[in-house]
Amino acid sequence: MHEPGNTPNSIRSTTARERILVVDDERDIQELIHYSLKRDGFVVYTIGTGEEALVAAEDIGPELIILDRMLPGMDGIEVCRHLKRQVTTRTTPVIMLTAKTEEDDIVVGLDAGADDYVTKPFSPKVLIARVRAALRRAQEAGNSPQNEIVHIHDITIDITRHSVTIGDRPVQLSATEFAILEFLSRRPGWVFSRARIIDGVKGENYPVTERSVDVQILGLRKKLGDAGNLIETVRGVGYRMRSD
Repeated sequence: MHEPGNTPNSIRSTTARERILVVDDERDIQELIHYSLKRDGFVVYTIGTGEEALVAAEDIGPELIILDRMLPGMDGIEVCRHLKRQVTTRTTPVIMLTAKTEEDDIVVGLDAGADDYVTKPFSPKVLIARVRAALRRAQEAGNSPQNEIVHIHDITIDITRHSVTIGDRPVQLSATEFAILEFLSRRPGWVFSRARIIDGVKGENYPVTERSVDVQILGLRKKLGDAGNLIETVRGVGYRMRSD
């Protein structure tokens, strides 16, 4: 790694604690984030394109990635999907930077596997708080004993492989759909409010509306086919996975 030259797609680092990879093609944004995180004690790497970000993520092994949605060439959504498909980076928290504040745009980023999002323009203090919260959630998840495979009815959820099958039929789910299915399936018969589902899947005080849970559940049911009926709506309360 080396100090940046005259182009925004070079990589630089500092000497500190957790490694943060910043992916943004705007040099001033790179400088702001780099300075803020470095001052707070993080090791910071900056890079300007999605294609180089995938290589850098493998080489560096960062504890967290800050990823701009609007990148030249491969955009942030595609980069995030690639990261979440790779064994070495699929559990790495991704905070997406976006100038788009519409709910549907935010949901697209979350569906791609982003763990959080920050809208531009942003406060460096807020960004650092989000970084620390995401790192804390990742550490807690890594320290929590979890069964690698969950069986419920005819559904098999392989946590390690991030795969779902119904009988012998594989089901392709987004990162958020997978997380919701796992969350409900670990506690069959329990009723969870939309807010509790958000807390369980994304962490407390996650900035997304409860309506997005309904959208995710609708998509999840469709992908599960007949097994989608196992996810029951409890009117006025929320959702539950039907118990055996």
